[in-house]
Amino acid sequence: MTKLSPNPLGARAFERLEALRAYTDEPGKITRLYLSPSHIKSIDFIVDEMRQAGCDSVHVDALGTVVGRYEGKTQGLPALLIGSHIDTVVDGGAYDGALGVIAGIGVVEALHQKGERLDFAVEILGFGDEENVRFPANLTSSRAFAGTLPDSALEARDESGISIREALLANGFDPSKMKSLKRDPKDVIGYVEIHIEQGPVLEAENLPVGVVTAINGATRLALTVKGEPGHAGTVPMAMRHDALTAASEMALAIERIGRAHETVVATVGRFQAYPGAVNVIPGEVRFSLDTRAPDDGLREKIVTMIEAECKTIAARRQVQLQIEPLSSAKATPMAQTFIAGLSDAIGRRQISPRLLPSGAGHDAMAMADLCPAGMMFVRCKGGISHSPLESMTEADCDTAIDVLLDFVRRYQK
Repeated sequence: MTKLSPNPLGARAFERLEALRAYTDEPGKITRLYLSPSHIKSIDFIVDEMRQAGCDSVHVDALGTVVGRYEGKTQGLPALLIGSHIDTVVDGGAYDGALGVIAGIGVVEALHQKGERLDFAVEILGFGDEENVRFPANLTSSRAFAGTLPDSALEARDESGISIREALLANGFDPSKMKSLKRDPKDVIGYVEIHIEQGPVLEAENLPVGVVTAINGATRLALTVKGEPGHAGTVPMAMRHDALTAASEMALAIERIGRAHETVVATVGRFQAYPGAVNVIPGEVRFSLDTRAPDDGLREKIVTMIEAECKTIAARRQVQLQIEPLSSAKATPMAQTFIAGLSDAIGRRQISPRLLPSGAGHDAMAMADLCPAGMMFVRCKGGISHSPLESMTEADCDTAIDVLLDFVRRYQK
């Protein structure tokens, strides 16, 4: 007798995720960049899986997004969209992005097996360029779907000098149809995305899933501290204007300010001292600041506090400080109807609904410009992602798809 899995939804999803793992441009790794040979092959795989799951129609749009549609009680009804991306970073993991697409396929398969038709259609979206690794772009395929991608974005070039437009043409796509991809808001009722957490909170609290409240906005700055270089053996400590120690105090101040606010993260990710000789007092230090928060007002307040503290440190230590803005992105709040609906579905499984922000960007950021959007996180081991060590359990996967299926069945337009 064949032993049935206690997690049928999770087991089927894991079979698909394992099969998708094989599509890579680097043997022994998972590297599936946008419009690479492995990405094109993975598109064909997702098309086949959508058809086998019971989608009434499947097509690939002009930018490589796979779209599978499961009709409602009558044809042509507005659709609830379920999606994520199938591209990866270099040497990435098997679940980042792919889980959301496979989860959508699992929902349609469950509905199809029981012959259920809803008061709306369900569409599964497999976007192609969320990671933005090959090209210096930003959510290319989902922004095109939402109608916010400018024509100029297709001119972004990879390290070999190939533009997105050229890569599309080389793979048989027609980028001239990009503008036609924009969906009419009247034809969609919302977008929901399932994603591994990419952080340690759910694991630390022993919870399989959580509900995303907002995708953090981000401010990035470049800071330069200029002091006075000098001989390490001849300049007395009290007479130094050491750029490195001043910048180090600033980095510690950034950590202190960030830690004082639960929903804020503030990171010094790059820190370089010049001239970098063992016997020279550093005369200049350049470092980066990445500040993120789910509330734009709070983020701006924190950045102002950090700038003021760094200036105070510079004045006290008699060094110069230059602050250069690099980029700024607004937060993307998730729709309250999705937060409530997903929370209710989680609660019906006797799981405490954990609300948390997303510190990383997702396709839901682009889709929120088209329609109400929501996200659910799934626990991942150690909070590790973008790595071969990325891991999750079949049981958690089963829980996530079961919650999503319940949410879809009960969704009210």
